[in-house]
Amino acid sequence: MFWNYLYIGFKHVVPLGLDHILFIISLFFFNSKLKTAVIQCTIFTLAHSFTLALVSLNYITFNPKIIEVLIAVSIFIVSFENVFQPTMRLWRLIIIFVFGLLHGMGFANALKEVGLPKNEFVISLLGFNLGVEFAQILLILLCFLIFGQLFQRKDWYHSKMVIPISIFISTIALFWSIQRILN
Repeated sequence: MFWNYLYIGFKHVVPLGLDHILFIISLFFFNSKLKTAVIQCTIFTLAHSFTLALVSLNYITFNPKIIEVLIAVSIFIVSFENVFQPTMRLWRLIIIFVFGLLHGMGFANALKEVGLPKNEFVISLLGFNLGVEFAQILLILLCFLIFGQLFQRKDWYHSKMVIPISIFISTIALFWSIQRILN
């Protein structure tokens, strides 16, 4: 059961979770140092693990449509901030934590569709969450190897890579936000 949910969690991000993929890429492009990306991702993980558990245990209920809009807005904010704020500030980490809480609700909604077996609830929930984490780690490592390792020390890196990629992600997220509001 653990391995099944590990796979489901991983698959929920890669390849099925384009919104989550863009959020993690946005975290990476804020500052392409591996340490900074890992710190942001860890805070995000703590938050979404918390709400994933609370929602899965039925301690929290929410309107999935509102959460989906807010997830799109969170991607827009994080990626758009990459354009203007290249240094880590405490409020960035607080924002990531809050957005992690929202994304955890989104994960819980996806997990509810799959269902959690009552007799192996904890192990299945743990497997799903670890699958999500492995996918996030893979995304950060790929971004680091493709972009950070090769280009982050170049003078043009921020202006020619970070800004265009972040604006592209922001545009997609803004489109999703409007689309999800209208649906």
